[in-house]
Amino acid sequence: METTAASTEEGDATTEEPSDPDSGSSTGAEPHSPDPTPEEWALLQTLRYDEGPPPADVTNAWADDDAAALLGQALFFDPRFSGPLLDGDNDGDPDTLGEQGQTGRVSCAGCHIPESGFSDTRSPHQQISLASGWVLRKTPSLLDMGWIRLLSWDGRRDTAYGSLFGALENPLEFNGSRLFMAQQLHAHHREAFEDVFGPMEDFSDPGRFPPLEPTEAGCDALNVPVSECRGKPGDEGPYDGMADADRFAVDRVVVQAGKAIGAYMRRLRCGSSEFDAWLDGGEPALSDAARRGARWFVGEGHCIDCHGGPLLSDHSFHNVGLLPAVVATVFIDDDDPGAIEGIAGAIDDPLNSRSVHSDGDDGRLPRDVDRSMLGAFKTPSLRCVDLRPSFMHTGQYRTLEQVVGFFAEGGHPVGYPGVNELQPTDLDAQQRADLVAFLEALRGPGPDPSLLEPPATGP
Repeated sequence: METTAASTEEGDATTEEPSDPDSGSSTGAEPHSPDPTPEEWALLQTLRYDEGPPPADVTNAWADDDAAALLGQALFFDPRFSGPLLDGDNDGDPDTLGEQGQTGRVSCAGCHIPESGFSDTRSPHQQISLASGWVLRKTPSLLDMGWIRLLSWDGRRDTAYGSLFGALENPLEFNGSRLFMAQQLHAHHREAFEDVFGPMEDFSDPGRFPPLEPTEAGCDALNVPVSECRGKPGDEGPYDGMADADRFAVDRVVVQAGKAIGAYMRRLRCGSSEFDAWLDGGEPALSDAARRGARWFVGEGHCIDCHGGPLLSDHSFHNVGLLPAVVATVFIDDDDPGAIEGIAGAIDDPLNSRSVHSDGDDGRLPRDVDRSMLGAFKTPSLRCVDLRPSFMHTGQYRTLEQVVGFFAEGGHPVGYPGVNELQPTDLDAQQRADLVAFLEALRGPGPDPSLLEPPATGP
């Protein structure tokens, strides 16, 4: 690639531009040249990382509030909202969160490991997560979540606070409940909480809010009816038995906690990478392999069709013909309907972005779900992708080489719900290796170190 230097007394940076293919340069002339054509260069420019703040989140009036983010950081690392560990695979080994029956062991940080790009490098086999029990989808990274509107692999949640309810009340994750969390917030975070959101209800009042012990926070066993769990809608007990106003108070305080956690998560960024420095003509320059991979990414590989924009994701849902394989030695979910069920659940969710709990509605939630969403899953961002220990919503691929090969071959022909959108490509072995080199060049510095642990001023 030719380099054009524009040096001034102010020390202007050197910039690189693609060579003119008619100038005698090799740009665009050799099949495996590292130099992009002008058309490829224009497409690559659309992938530059955005160092600016995420777009406004109208569902969360505290999204950019510093005090809310600090509170959210404390809540993110706090395991006291969780009930008993239910699965017997919780045997106390270092890659588990404790032993079966122990309470207060699961926090957001227990599966979203800060040092690993907020993905799960802790659970056994590093594919799907073992919290209270085994979940059947891989824990996604939280980096750059501030740009995402429909959350989870299947779009089941459309707000950060809604995602908290999903993890909190899932017996396989926190195995907690909203009533128990409200009581724990009152006991351990009241002062910081009131500094952000104003006066909190007295959730220690047993006449209004039936007290729950940690062993009573959620479910007593796996695969039991909701009515046999406590502290959430459908329990036919503590939560359902409260007055309407008190149930609303419980919901509201957990929503507020979710908004604080959302404010914290908006600050978790991958950051600009070597690839972005190359786009700007800076150092270090990309290797020839990574530069070639960038060309295949926007060209023959057709990766940009779904992985476009600054985060290399269209934030949509696609069926890529993934035939689930066994993960974590025994688990497989080969009939997961994906977004057709997840988005439908978000539409019907009484806590969604159209609800009274949201601070605004920007139209992120569709009115209905298209049949094409059967077997479709979220297009993940590829920023900091090499930090992840496994890939796809199942976690079944362990290397980027495997993932690139899967897409180059057009997915599997049969055996999954819905219709595969992929088509095979003609990428040869060298091009596939180059794509991996490009993906590895997308790692940024990650979040500020102060965000990787509980805040020093937290309760």
